[in-house]
Amino acid sequence: MSVHCVIPARYASTRYPGKPLALLRGATGVARSLIERSWRAAMAVDGFDAVHVATDDDRIAEAARSFGAQVLMTSSEARNGTERCAEALAQLGEGVEMVVNLQGDAPLTPPWFLEALIEGLRADAQAAVATPILRCDGETLAALKADRAAGRVGGTTAVVDSAMRGLYFSKEVIPFTAESYAPEAPTPVFHHVGVYAYRPWALHAYPDWAVGPLETLEGLEQLRFLEAGHSVRCVEVEARGAKFWELNNPEDIPRIEAMLAEMGQP
Repeated sequence: MSVHCVIPARYASTRYPGKPLALLRGATGVARSLIERSWRAAMAVDGFDAVHVATDDDRIAEAARSFGAQVLMTSSEARNGTERCAEALAQLGEGVEMVVNLQGDAPLTPPWFLEALIEGLRADAQAAVATPILRCDGETLAALKADRAAGRVGGTTAVVDSAMRGLYFSKEVIPFTAESYAPEAPTPVFHHVGVYAYRPWALHAYPDWAVGPLETLEGLEQLRFLEAGHSVRCVEVEARGAKFWELNNPEDIPRIEAMLAEMGQP
């Protein structure tokens, strides 16, 4: 039984066309594309039997092959990364234990996030899917609130029950808190890390489930699992000093480049 990482990537993003090919400079000043940095993050993980870039775009496929990635060509009909991963799964054959979706806009994802995710899904036989969450410190919470105040859709937040099952995910900052927090102080808000580990049966079934009103309103693919009545296991991970932020808007590039430089990533 094998664990496959799939990095879904499309060129025709509504909010940021061509995002996978956006260039990010690291600590050495070398510019690498977002898709390459995401692939490098996946290659650093202990536990993947293979890493694939799944795309419907020849420009992304060519770029991925140029730095050594395995590419799976998928259709332009996939409505989100999970549906693209379902198409990729159909090409992987038998013997797949799980598929891990490392979304191509999260190049700062530390390897231990993904290793904890794999173990989290293995430990919860009832969960269809697992996803990491990271407790916000005061600095991250302030950045999330600043994005919303500026009218930008930034990171996603999550609320969970006592068994760490997802209750809801939102592009708003939830739960509400009026308290002020020091930059390094823990807060009651969890930043959802846009990575998923799926059981094959759930990934096969996902494209046939109806798109519900919550997924439509929020534009969050994981809500389809909740609206269809399936458990989403949330796995709390620790930053261990690493910085984490997704590339959602062009304005995020300087922020991510500064984090790459701070962490010494080339």
